[in-house]
Amino acid sequence: MSAECSIADHALIGNGQSAALISRDGAVTWCCWPRFDSPALFCRLLDAEQGGYFRVAPTRDAQVSRAYEPGTNVLRTTFETTGGRLTLTDLMPAPGDRPDARDFPHQILRRLACEAGEVEVAVTVRPTFDFARVQCRFEMCPGGAVAYGQGEALGISTGLPLRVEGDALVARTRLKAGDERWIALTHGPAAHAERSVERDAAHLEDELQATRRYWREWSDQCAYHGPYRDAVLRSALALKLLIFQPTGGIIAAPTTSLPADPGGVRNWDYRYTWLRDAGLVLDALQQIGFHDETKAFIDWLEALCGGTDCDLGVLYTVDGEEPPAERTLDHLAGHRGSRPVRVGNAAAQQQQIDCYGHVVDAIVLCYERMPRTMRDEVWRFLCGLVDRVAERWQEPDQGPWELRKPASHHVYSKLFCWVAFDRALRLARSEHLPADFDAWERAHAAIREAILTRGYDTQQHAFVQAFDAPVLDASVLALPLAGLLPAHDPRVRSTVARLRERLSVDGLMYRYREDDGLDGHDSTFTLCSFWLVRVLARAGQQDEARAIFERILAHANDVGLLSEQIDPTHGALLGNFPQGFAHLGLIRAALDLDGGGDV
Repeated sequence: MSAECSIADHALIGNGQSAALISRDGAVTWCCWPRFDSPALFCRLLDAEQGGYFRVAPTRDAQVSRAYEPGTNVLRTTFETTGGRLTLTDLMPAPGDRPDARDFPHQILRRLACEAGEVEVAVTVRPTFDFARVQCRFEMCPGGAVAYGQGEALGISTGLPLRVEGDALVARTRLKAGDERWIALTHGPAAHAERSVERDAAHLEDELQATRRYWREWSDQCAYHGPYRDAVLRSALALKLLIFQPTGGIIAAPTTSLPADPGGVRNWDYRYTWLRDAGLVLDALQQIGFHDETKAFIDWLEALCGGTDCDLGVLYTVDGEEPPAERTLDHLAGHRGSRPVRVGNAAAQQQQIDCYGHVVDAIVLCYERMPRTMRDEVWRFLCGLVDRVAERWQEPDQGPWELRKPASHHVYSKLFCWVAFDRALRLARSEHLPADFDAWERAHAAIREAILTRGYDTQQHAFVQAFDAPVLDASVLALPLAGLLPAHDPRVRSTVARLRERLSVDGLMYRYREDDGLDGHDSTFTLCSFWLVRVLARAGQQDEARAIFERILAHANDVGLLSEQIDPTHGALLGNFPQGFAHLGLIRAALDLDGGGDV
């Protein structure tokens, strides 16, 4: 196995509670169980030597191709050797209609099928519990083995001849055309893992069929049928993998510490629910026909705020708890030497007032796009959020990029304060709901005036990052997308021209190019690149917008996944992967190119 798989070498599988990254050479290099934010038990992605992995692949050199089965998150990898062809099918069983989603098995299922000739296959299972900080112990048993950590265990069920070799379980077998074998990994307490080894192949085949049905039934809800349907549906499926089904919480990405600047310190933990990210994810999914996710998230929000407390934090665990304090795992080398490896995120202690607008926007759009009776308690909750914006919109904050330097009056944050009033007023009027119209309208107008006067630099003819400051920032592309100004407004057009001069490389957009107080530098930010496409499309520059959109799509990996950032020189995918921002940006850009998006 290559010790240095790139970010783009990976595909994602998941089940609504956790996820795993699988590299092109058949190795699970990242998996946190039982939740997205749990300690990793396979983490070779973050340390090529110490981190564990689970690899299934031919012993001989092979040509590799792979794809998701259409409309699913079931991955098929095909290895062509000089002697034969092996197909590896990977999945986490989908929860389906199980009464308690928390109780279904935490599993990775892998089916080996020799489709032609003869192939010798090697299997290596090397768990490294708790980010490779806990010693693993193996016990062999009929039908497989159990790997024991500290308070958790991993059952390995297979008919293959496993043996212990050093700190791993290994097996070799020769398959001929028509042969199939299964390997099932089940995580949980020791007794649960031990029982799991008794599962038979027929049961695993049933799980594969049920998982296929689950994903295809979900995919059938997709209402987008435009020219980029495959990319849009793949993005929707990727976003669905970021949703914690038991609560409706939405993570920003399933990974931590994948670097924006390889070898540098810009490595963050994204395995939490950012309200901003969640609001934008829900907007994208609603736009193409997926509404249940928003209903679940509204329930998550109500539980979070107890129905009365409308003070929102920046990010939470998927259960709505305060995330752990940011700390570093200094024993891990980091992805391609990018240190430190971080768990937790200090942005939880920041002030980011745009989150209120994103939450209000998601709730209002849910009720507008999917007509339903507004419950009194939801309207009271929403009004409480808007009233909190009225109290706080004039405060400085760290902005959408979570800058680790003194707070400023970020234009993006003010914009989404304006959005909170704009959307709430719109819903109140259309549904004849009680509201403090006079106060809300005054604040709505005052924020707009502040943005247009203090957020626009008349010397550069451009909206800028923060009030009364000259820094150019791609976040202001959200001004026309949120509806504050039309895309053809002269101030928007001149802003786009300045941003493309200073921040764009062949259509790929940097967030900003100024010193942000951190060592190293960012690459282009995928969401911002899609924002540029959207603004150009709305301004009537369809051909140019489409050309940039297709240029961005060309950077997706072989299974259609995108990361947080893209190196504009080499095209490498960088940052946490796959990222919700990137895929929601793709969906919304495709809709704007097709003329089917709304504010």
